[in-house]
Amino acid sequence: MIDFLFDYATLRVIWWVLLGVLLIAFAVTDGFDMGVGALLPFVAKTDIERRVAINTVGPVWEGNQVWFILGGGAIFAAWPALYAVSFSGFYLAMFLVLFALILRPVAFKYRSKRDSARWRENWDWALFIGGAVPALIFGVAVGNTLQGVPFHFTDDLRPIYEGNLFGLLNPAAIFCGLVSVAMLVMHGAAWLAFKADGVVADRAAAIGPKAALASACLFAIGGLLVYAGFLGGYDVTSPIVWDGPSNPLHKVVVEQGDAWLGNFRDEPWLWLVPLLGVVCPLLAAIGFKARKAGLTFLASKLAVVCIIATVGVAMFPIILPSSTNPSHSLAVFDASSSRLTLRNMLFATVIFLPLILAYTAWVYHVLWGKVSEKDVRDAGHAY
Repeated sequence: MIDFLFDYATLRVIWWVLLGVLLIAFAVTDGFDMGVGALLPFVAKTDIERRVAINTVGPVWEGNQVWFILGGGAIFAAWPALYAVSFSGFYLAMFLVLFALILRPVAFKYRSKRDSARWRENWDWALFIGGAVPALIFGVAVGNTLQGVPFHFTDDLRPIYEGNLFGLLNPAAIFCGLVSVAMLVMHGAAWLAFKADGVVADRAAAIGPKAALASACLFAIGGLLVYAGFLGGYDVTSPIVWDGPSNPLHKVVVEQGDAWLGNFRDEPWLWLVPLLGVVCPLLAAIGFKARKAGLTFLASKLAVVCIIATVGVAMFPIILPSSTNPSHSLAVFDASSSRLTLRNMLFATVIFLPLILAYTAWVYHVLWGKVSEKDVRDAGHAY
């Protein structure tokens, strides 16, 4: 069993799964932080109401960003070719995301440093930018990934990126960005309905069903676009050598309109993943209406998991397709680090990931309960 676990092919699949787990964990946790930021101007009208909304995420947003750092670290160490292509090709888009994510903690820390309505309002808009911009850009990145990214490799495996920021903002990618925004707004509304008290929770519960229905409808439309071939698709046609060298030039990949449906045709049970990606937002919408905050937040989390997992399941074993030279696409079986690196990283993950999960669970346990206006006024340490 141990020998099988450390087989090169198995390690590659394990790290593909772990990368997906880390990215989904980031979307599930920091996703509701971004959703709250995007909702801030709409659910809170007065300063005390905005402080209630902010303090629902104030104690946890830093810990939630751990998953973003872990995901980036996993890409760097386990999938170096993916790191090189994506972080260089999406450089300006990443810069916008990082600017927004950096703006958010500054806004958290500085909005209450002065007793000025204009000062606080400006920082509240910074929190809105810090929530809405990453939500949109992450979705745009997924949309471009599905369509293929304009890169190729030289004979010595030097990546050449041929795109630009404006090329990333194509209609299909922007549509995927809207799916992401709707999904995270739904998730943020579910968190506020669960965690906030009073009028903030009421407004979130009123906005939540609209965002949930938008998530379900947009995701379903996206599925139809994939089925019709509008989002493209890539298929590996050469024999796959799962334990072969990490060289993306040693395979044949063709662009094929319905290729992203191939895994679902081969394994029909996988259709359950996108099906839940439509059903769970609808359940969340029902939960909002019924004011079942706990079940609503659970349905919202499952919706986020299934929507993102659908992309990974559809693309497997391709990680990042190339639109300029499809055969240079990065795949699970030819874009990883060495077997020794993957094995040693797995040892570290087995040790440290449970610790991260344990302290995260402890933090949420300690901070359990709703945030009310009285709590914010009485707590000298509140944002």
